[in-house]
Amino acid sequence: MAIRTIDIAERRARLALRHRHAVSARTDDVVAIADDLVALHSTDPVTVHLSAAARMRAPALEPLGAALYEERSLVRHHAMRRTLWVFGHETARLAHHASTTTIAAVQRRNALSMLAAGGVADPGSWLDAAAADVDALLREAGPLTAREIGTRLPELARPIPVGGGGAHATTMAAHTRVLLVLGFEGRVIRTRPTGTWINGQYRWASAEQWLPGGFGEGDVRTAAAGLARRWLRAFGPGTRTDLQWWAGWTVAVTKAALADVGAVEVELDEGPGWVLPDDVDPVPDAPPTARLLPGLDPSTMGWKQRGFHLDPAHVPVLFDRNGNGGPTLWVDGRIVGGWVQRRDGTIAMQLLEDVGARARAALEEHAGELEALLGDVRFTVRFPAPLQAQLLG
Repeated sequence: MAIRTIDIAERRARLALRHRHAVSARTDDVVAIADDLVALHSTDPVTVHLSAAARMRAPALEPLGAALYEERSLVRHHAMRRTLWVFGHETARLAHHASTTTIAAVQRRNALSMLAAGGVADPGSWLDAAAADVDALLREAGPLTAREIGTRLPELARPIPVGGGGAHATTMAAHTRVLLVLGFEGRVIRTRPTGTWINGQYRWASAEQWLPGGFGEGDVRTAAAGLARRWLRAFGPGTRTDLQWWAGWTVAVTKAALADVGAVEVELDEGPGWVLPDDVDPVPDAPPTARLLPGLDPSTMGWKQRGFHLDPAHVPVLFDRNGNGGPTLWVDGRIVGGWVQRRDGTIAMQLLEDVGARARAALEEHAGELEALLGDVRFTVRFPAPLQAQLLG
């Protein structure tokens, strides 16, 4: 059977429809939005709310918070590439066993080294006892902030070194490192922020009490296949390099996951790509779309090889030196510029290519909607690209 070619136009159509840029694809179901994108980036707390709002029929900020903290139908958890994400329950469990458990082992080793450097004679026993104390406290009195945990368990708040003793060396309270390890191990979960929705400090709760059944048990290979299937549904076609980078896997794990889901090879401009076996046929053309998406949005960060939706010449102004994408302007499934919120609350945009009067007007309309949505809220981009600095000028 001949290998099908999927061109740039079709890839952009798939993106516009499956990532809910198109009006007809939008929904007010924030769990469906997260699931359809596999997960929402949450390293910058603003991203998760604005990513969801940009895909809603009636954009609002409250539904995401309600799903996270009241209905608890979404959870915040570290996973692929040690990134903080917001997931639906089933995807969270897959990501945990396919990715987070491996990272947790590294985080535990790091914590043991820090404890030893801080003068703890038996770091392993100390960490296990501290973890048990924190877990018991959260089951009894959580959710609690890290500060509240340190106050209630002062013996765990001893200082330990951070930074390896060099010019940037400092100390941190040991219980905050314990919380990080417990988070990666899936024993605790970040819940409501300590401030408003743009705050990145959270209260902590027992995972089993917050997420029914916790993260459960899982096989790495089975979980990796499940996660790969979801990625291909949202981001396919993509290359093996794209999936490996997005998931933070080794080549071997990536190959096995693609094989386990029966991924079908297709031809892309950059070489071989992959789709699910029921996703080989062409998709309909997408209607015109225009969206302002926040920094680290899944549409921006879902692939390592972004040539089909991003002119390589735009990368130096739209991404920082570590590869984090700033707030972007999208037209018809491609990035065409960037934006930022100024101190007076207005949205400033910069187009990097001619998109025509219709698309420009649609972007301006969405910018106005975003200004109204944010109201008096002012935020700074956690990982700004050079274009944001230029617009703030």
